[in-house]
Amino acid sequence: MKKGITMYLIMVYDIGEKRVAKVLRIARKYLTWIQNSVLEGEITEAKFTKLKLELKKIINEEQDSVVFYIFSSKLYTDREIMGVEKGAEEIVI
Repeated sequence: MKKGITMYLIMVYDIGEKRVAKVLRIARKYLTWIQNSVLEGEITEAKFTKLKLELKKIINEEQDSVVFYIFSSKLYTDREIMGVEKGAEEIVI
């Protein structure tokens, strides 16, 4: 992926209770919270690198897990929701 090019990213994590709030706070700087332990959004390669560096400082690589699903474009993704839509973007007036 070339610098400056945006990608579409889905981040899924399973983090120890003591670190989970910090991981969510960091991830929300770059992505949109969708539901428990899931975020998604468009991100540049530079910001993706920053996200990973920040997470690396927090997580315990022997206990925690973070998975990134990387798509070159949102055009090739589709989402279907069953039940309650959590983390819907809020409209602020």
